[in-house]
Amino acid sequence: MEMRLTDILSKPLTSKFEQVEGFLNNTKLKCGRQKKIKAGKIALNYFCRNCDIDITFVSDEELFCIGINERLVSIDCVLTCPRCGEVIPVWFLVESKSDIYSQAPDIRVLKRTERLTENVLLGRGKYDDFSELLEKADRAYRDELGAGAIVYLRKVLERITFQTAEAIDIETKNKNGKHRPFKEILVKVDKEFSIIPKEFSENGYKLFSELSEIVHSNGDDELLGLKRYDALQRLVIGVLDNVKNNNEMMAAIGNLGWNEEGNAME
Repeated sequence: MEMRLTDILSKPLTSKFEQVEGFLNNTKLKCGRQKKIKAGKIALNYFCRNCDIDITFVSDEELFCIGINERLVSIDCVLTCPRCGEVIPVWFLVESKSDIYSQAPDIRVLKRTERLTENVLLGRGKYDDFSELLEKADRAYRDELGAGAIVYLRKVLERITFQTAEAIDIETKNKNGKHRPFKEILVKVDKEFSIIPKEFSENGYKLFSELSEIVHSNGDDELLGLKRYDALQRLVIGVLDNVKNNNEMMAAIGNLGWNEEGNAME
């Protein structure tokens, strides 16, 4: 059974093309022309401050499609919180392998942009406040901002390492009150609880060094950030998983506040 356009729009972004039911009725949509289409409802998760939970925001069945060329269209919609009625506008750029107006086009979403409000934030997901930083990293990566994506990954790794060190009483500052070198803290934390994933166990700090080099490259390593993003992201998420799956560690961090900012270290 073929998927509908909204099934793809409701998923995380991917480079993979997937076939969907035609949604333009075999009619070419000229550049700049708008057409109302019915292709199901879009459903995406966000954090609603009014309801104080991650919740699925849903669109109407009627969406607005704007033609760009024979392979590209934009989709505009408004998503609504089912509990409190808070709304956010969302825009998608959709690409087809061939003619997008065909009966069963193969499509993918190139970009998704939402205008978040003070009451609607990115979903917290399984990593609580870290989820927002990870999502921001992904968005920067999709926008080909390699250095920007790495900044967010580095911040996550620093914060969780710093919080873990505090939880197990590892000194993060020296006698004059300045932060100890991050490598020293990371090595001590990993020795106590093996937070570095096994696949990176010999190169955990080397990868952190790469994060730092890209961040401080003044844009010269933008391309390197894009090339290394997948590996660096796996490292960071692996550290979060190792900490989160350790009940003793989570109990200690929970007392300090898993969601607290912590201090970034250079």
